[in-house]
Amino acid sequence: MTMTADINALIAQMAVALQPYLDRRPIMIGIHTGGTWIAQKLHQSLGLSDPLGALDISFYRDDFTRVGLNPQVKTSDLPESVDGRHIILVDDVLHTGRTIRAAMNEIFDYGRPESVVLAVLVERDGRELPIQADVVGQHCTLTPGQHIKLVGPEKLALKVLEDNA
Repeated sequence: MTMTADINALIAQMAVALQPYLDRRPIMIGIHTGGTWIAQKLHQSLGLSDPLGALDISFYRDDFTRVGLNPQVKTSDLPESVDGRHIILVDDVLHTGRTIRAAMNEIFDYGRPESVVLAVLVERDGRELPIQADVVGQHCTLTPGQHIKLVGPEKLALKVLEDNA
């Protein structure tokens, strides 16, 4: 089932909400894969001068030993030093908070940023860790067993998936 959400409108809304952070000259970093798609659009919309960074958190996940190696591991690319810099971390869906925790662990392995602002396209219920987004495109509530997935990158769409589907 596809969620009815105007993703371009949500990204435009997020760009407006991120404006107050731009005077800090932030580095934007997207989390593979959906987060990088959203970050690309935000980066372009905001006209950021520093290159866009990308993280693959596969090796930082706390369930790595349970799920094993993801066969589509991508490289992380942080084109600037994060030491003393302000970071805008972008992901597609904030659910349990574990992906964001893994991303922050990886960022801190590269250095110590001055601050991290979290921007997510969709924030849903079910948090397991005390992590919250600073900028949110849309909040949603799903029934148990449902999950949201961003598909793209050509035409971005949100799909609601069932555990047994």
